[in-house]
Amino acid sequence: MIRAAGDSALIINLGNEIDEEINKRVHAIARRIEEERIVGIKEVVPTYTSIYVYYDPLIVSYDKLKFLLKNYLIEEPRTMNGKIVEIPVIYGGKYGPDIEFVASYNGLSVDDVIELHTKPLYRVYMLGFLPGFAYLGGMDERIATPRLENPRKRVPAGSVGIAGKQTGWYAIESPGGWRIIGRTPLRTFNPSKEPPSIVLPGDYVKFKAIDEDNAEEYDGK
Repeated sequence: MIRAAGDSALIINLGNEIDEEINKRVHAIARRIEEERIVGIKEVVPTYTSIYVYYDPLIVSYDKLKFLLKNYLIEEPRTMNGKIVEIPVIYGGKYGPDIEFVASYNGLSVDDVIELHTKPLYRVYMLGFLPGFAYLGGMDERIATPRLENPRKRVPAGSVGIAGKQTGWYAIESPGGWRIIGRTPLRTFNPSKEPPSIVLPGDYVKFKAIDEDNAEEYDGK
């Protein structure tokens, strides 16, 4: 369950599938390790099913750190209640150039895709790939769609996409291969704020379909 990941990091693996209960345990243990402020640990990075712990091997050895961290795996994880964040999205058109493909691929209408995408309460499993990029769990599998064969060189900030059974958004402009179905006018990542991301792992997201005419209401927020 705990193994080395190079000469200055180790990985705590809690499972091999995307699962809300596993992810809750990941974040509870990661928070517990951060709170303990163990000398030598430089950074704790939770993911879908595992936790990377980066450390200074000149201060703490791998064996000692592994021994210390084992204690947290046998504790009953504390419950963490995340906040619910509403994300307004303009679906389709120039904001969601792939939504018709997603509909066609799954034998649905565009309205069906929007309805199925806005219905769940998504859990934020992790942030990664890019600053503020939120990986969300709980998407309806009826709109699951494979990634683009050739990623775009430029995906605008705020673009909401689908890749396989996952959904999420690009907090900053970047290249990307997710199927883009819409865009939020919210500024979801601001490095001058603390925390810089509008959501944190363990929070929940509810998408809300809006018209382009209503975008100014959210622009820059």
